[in-house]
Amino acid sequence: MAKPGKLQTFLEYSAAKSVLTGLGMLPGPAAIAVGKSMGRVFYLLAGDLKRTAAINLQMAFPEKTEAERRQLVRACFDNLGRELGLFSQFATRSQEELRNMIEPSGIENLLAAKEKYGNRIILWTAHLGAWELTSFGFSFLGHPFTFLVRRIDNPRIEEMVDRVRTRFGNKTLDKLSAARSMLKILRQGETPLGLLFDLNALDDEAIFVDFFGVPAATSFIISKLALRTKAPLLPVLAPWNEATKKFKLIVGPMLEPEVTGDEEADVRCLTSRLSLIIEDQIRQHPGQWLWVHKRWKTRPPGEPRIY
Repeated sequence: MAKPGKLQTFLEYSAAKSVLTGLGMLPGPAAIAVGKSMGRVFYLLAGDLKRTAAINLQMAFPEKTEAERRQLVRACFDNLGRELGLFSQFATRSQEELRNMIEPSGIENLLAAKEKYGNRIILWTAHLGAWELTSFGFSFLGHPFTFLVRRIDNPRIEEMVDRVRTRFGNKTLDKLSAARSMLKILRQGETPLGLLFDLNALDDEAIFVDFFGVPAATSFIISKLALRTKAPLLPVLAPWNEATKKFKLIVGPMLEPEVTGDEEADVRCLTSRLSLIIEDQIRQHPGQWLWVHKRWKTRPPGEPRIY
């Protein structure tokens, strides 16, 4: 993708900075509420994204009515807005103020993994709830780590976002050139490694495993890293709790990879297992996943396009 010109770069950056600064001046609950309202406005304008979400939900939840699926599309945009409101707080709030905005759960699973493996662990997550919190939250709780990102095309916005993400000691790696760095981090135990798992992957880095019963091109990188370094995997998720008006920050039980000597079979088995864990979490919070993403864009050979 071509990089934006100087004027476009400046205008995009100015708009993004104005939104984040404006929301950041509000108290946390108000910023999250206003962000949700912005998500609802964006819902009215996002025709193509709504169509993608509708196709995805038809595939994932064929048993639901059309009205129920439309409601989940709206909830998806609500969630995106809430995350924007939460992210606006990351740049200026103190650690104590940030702690009061979340509900940590399962931190003992992270501590147990560190006790056994040191920093040679993989934290993996999905685009569910406030996924930016699954990296930033651990840093302000005193457990910074290194995680993979796709750099934003606008360099000024990227610099602004990266400065926030790394405020409390996190490090970011560009996913386009991270293969050797990831192995080094895990083998040397520099920091825990964080990876996102649930997006469509290209042919050369994907295998097809079921996701809501439909074959989905899924990255095998996490599984291969875990198997080759014998690093345990911990799922981390940040769903919204409507009852308390806070985001949870959940660390699930440690998963230790099983090595049989047949790497191809082990990778497929582990990747399928991780995919099912994510699917289960989405079923528990169906309005909070990134339905606007073309998850089934890459198809098995000979199968027709979905979108």
